[in-house]
Amino acid sequence: MNTKYLNPYLGGVLLGLVLLAANFISGRGLGASGALKSVVVQAANVITPEHAENAVFYKEYNHEHPKGPMRSWLVFQVLGVVVGAFISGALAGRLKVKVEHSPKITSKRRLIFALAGGVFFGFGSQLGRGCTSGSALSGMAVLSVGGFVTMAAIFGTAFALAYFVRKNWI
Repeated sequence: MNTKYLNPYLGGVLLGLVLLAANFISGRGLGASGALKSVVVQAANVITPEHAENAVFYKEYNHEHPKGPMRSWLVFQVLGVVVGAFISGALAGRLKVKVEHSPKITSKRRLIFALAGGVFFGFGSQLGRGCTSGSALSGMAVLSVGGFVTMAAIFGTAFALAYFVRKNWI
């Protein structure tokens, strides 16, 4: 079984090159939170079309995407990430259904914490007008002060809170 991972420094350089290519080719950086927003808007369009037509948030988003929210390039970007991760895991022999966690906690607790963290991060990404990739990485790539502040806030908050939740991982 091959458990060798890509060198993190090489991975960082490759991520930087992908970000540079995205800016050069599409004129936009990377980001993932917009894809989830597209899925939510599409669900509202299908499940409650009257509400989607009258609510300002949905109406504005639908107006910005006249061909439909699922045609957003972010949706295709995230699908590419998921498919790429699946292929990478399959080729490396690491494609398994399992929950990794500390021996001190249960799989259920790990999944609850992962879900809660994802929900909080998703909510925060909407307040901050973008996720880590969109606000921090893409912002820093174009030397935006906001990108640097966002990255410092994300890692600073994580560092400050790590003490309180460390028993879930070590």
